[in-house]
Amino acid sequence: MSDFHLPYLINYAQPVVEDIVIFCVAMLTAIMVSAEGQAFVATLLGDSRENAKDRLHFNVFLHMSLLGTINFFVAGFGWAKEIDIDTTKFRKHPKLFLIISRMSGPLANLLMANIAASINWILGRYGVVDEVFATIVVVNVTMAVYSLLVIPPLPGSAFIFAFMPQTDIFQKMKEHLRRIGPFVIVGTFLVVRFFDWGGISSVITPLVGGLTEIMLDF
Repeated sequence: MSDFHLPYLINYAQPVVEDIVIFCVAMLTAIMVSAEGQAFVATLLGDSRENAKDRLHFNVFLHMSLLGTINFFVAGFGWAKEIDIDTTKFRKHPKLFLIISRMSGPLANLLMANIAASINWILGRYGVVDEVFATIVVVNVTMAVYSLLVIPPLPGSAFIFAFMPQTDIFQKMKEHLRRIGPFVIVGTFLVVRFFDWGGISSVITPLVGGLTEIMLDF
């Protein structure tokens, strides 16, 4: 596997323009496939929209969340702008279909990582030293794994929201969590990076490392 510090973090003390550009390419790829993956599966399961501005346009800049993008540069992972999913349009199993739709984001990231790893492997067979596709692998795997955390706006929060009672107090709680969640994530990882503290990364990083090693060393 390429010599990456996981999660992939830019060294701001000694920034390298090429590394930053490659990271941005990987970040934009991860954001787009996560958002479009969720939109595609939600549409497939019944929540179809005509001319929806957040659906299947493959314009990554329309999928970018300000805090989610900032967190990429802070913690090596982030999130896309939340895809609106109307569970009332799911004819069967609305809670299950909500979870499936949200989890298709991390799955799409893993699929993208596998595609990039395959291209990286092919280039390696011809003696080409690649950093772009290897970085895409690392960033997409990192985003996929962290997306499973049950903190909004990460897709994993669907495991909480899907089973919240449809009462006013719980709906207000959901909106409150959606508002403060991004700030909690960014704030937490700013502290983690500033104090060089492992935090939850000490648990997740080995999983990210294992997956990327499998993909890049096959």
